[in-house]
Amino acid sequence: MYFTDRGIEELDERRGDEQVTLGWLSERLREFVDQNPEFETAIERLATWLARTDDEDDASASGAGDD
Repeated sequence: MYFTDRGIEELDERRGDEQVTLGWLSERLREFVDQNPEFETAIERLATWLARTDDEDDASASGAGDD
């Protein structure tokens, strides 16, 4: 188990039944970076990955990138 898995598991246990908007999540990520600027790059990568996950699914479904 990775160290980060503990935090993910705690999030799931404490708030796993809640529904949130992506707007709410974006605000929490901004607040986190404001309080912890050393994590700006990691949060930027996470946010970009989350924003583009559908693009990756579309590309693999259409065969894009297959040689």
